[in-house]
Amino acid sequence: MIKFHNTLTNEIEPFTPLKAGEVSLYTCGPTVYHYAHIGNFRTFVFEDLLRRFLESCGLKVKHVMNITDVDDKTIAGARREQKTLREYTSFYTQAFLDDMRALNILPPVLQPHATNEIPAMIRLIEDLAAKGIAYRAEDGSVYYRVSKFEEYGKLSKKKLDGNIAGARVDNDEYEKEEGADFVLWKAAKEGEPSWDSPWGRGRPGWHIECSAMCMRHLGETVDIHAGGEDLVFPHHENEIAQSEAVTGKPFARYWLHAKHLLVNGEKMSKSKGNFFTLRDLFEKGYDAMVIRYALMSVHYRQQLNFTFESLKEAREVIEKLDNCYFQCLSRLQIGCRGTDGQLQLRQAVRDIGESLSEDLNIASALAILQKIVTEINAHLAQLSSASLRECIGFFEHMDRIFGLDVASVKEIPPDVLGVLAEYAEARKIRDFSKSDALRKEIGEKKWFVKDGRPGEPSTVKKMRRAWDIKK
Repeated sequence: MIKFHNTLTNEIEPFTPLKAGEVSLYTCGPTVYHYAHIGNFRTFVFEDLLRRFLESCGLKVKHVMNITDVDDKTIAGARREQKTLREYTSFYTQAFLDDMRALNILPPVLQPHATNEIPAMIRLIEDLAAKGIAYRAEDGSVYYRVSKFEEYGKLSKKKLDGNIAGARVDNDEYEKEEGADFVLWKAAKEGEPSWDSPWGRGRPGWHIECSAMCMRHLGETVDIHAGGEDLVFPHHENEIAQSEAVTGKPFARYWLHAKHLLVNGEKMSKSKGNFFTLRDLFEKGYDAMVIRYALMSVHYRQQLNFTFESLKEAREVIEKLDNCYFQCLSRLQIGCRGTDGQLQLRQAVRDIGESLSEDLNIASALAILQKIVTEINAHLAQLSSASLRECIGFFEHMDRIFGLDVASVKEIPPDVLGVLAEYAEARKIRDFSKSDALRKEIGEKKWFVKDGRPGEPSTVKKMRRAWDIKK
């Protein structure tokens, strides 16, 4: 049985999708005003693990992730760089997609851009106005009358303060203490992009964007809505108010939120020099899968303290996984194999699935993974060809769940195997000059040679690709 912690009820609940065998998943995507930082990617990696796990359970996941390409931040950034909004956001949208690909995050089934969905937002505001919940203020903007929605605050546990009833806030982001009528449609300002509407030219507020896009592509009620904990208020609270006031139905049945990321125990800050984008870490020589593992290895509802020591530990784990996989692949293709070696791989798969079924208990799941890899390493010399194939299949299955790209290479090229055979023969006759040259030749083909213990074969491992994403 799959169970998740639901922010709405603050309880761990059994998960049952509305439609058997299918899951509708909406995740708040990036606001493309700059490069996404590792705190953002902590949430995106968590959401990717969530989707991968659900799919590994045989569920078909319709995942929608939006792109916020019009809001206060994007407009300010475009103005600062003297570019059109589309020029500005297109650049950072592509940068985000490149980063997602580098981290092996599955692309969403649909990725609507806010600027392409303006009509749906206008229709939703019209529905709210028809119910007396949306009103046009003297400044020409349209606001949501919070006092009309009795359940306002049920997600964030914020209660309406009587002394702010009727107060208004037109910023996209604000604190709980500032809770008030929030903007749905912002009246046009000079120099800002705007669209025609029944209330005059203007642009949508941030919160109405996600409500409209989610309901347009996934229906009135979504199975899971996920994001970072910073979105609980006001963004997700306002999404609920907007959507449920119109439909009278639950907007989302399960709300999942990832905790913040700290760097060396402190909040990320450019002034402190601890603010990192993915590209910053690539420039320091860190592999994308090492970063992914570090971001994924702590339970999503626990604060993740990101350090360079944690990256070092993640690198060691990735190397251990890589070494084991390529040992199995090399031995199978070289023809060096035993006749025994029973492993509990199927039980490990079940145990990992059971761990992740408990609100994505990643620590337990990764501990089981590392334990079985240690067991495989201890029995390599005894493994039969059938057992080696089973090990390779195990790594492929783990890739589908964890996305660590360990088993992406399915076959060692014949030319590499040929040079490896020559290398092994040169070592056997102690022609070290020749073996050194052959090792270098294999390296030029982007493979490493791993020498076995006495009596054990030399094997090869594919070099991981270095990501070169330019700023």
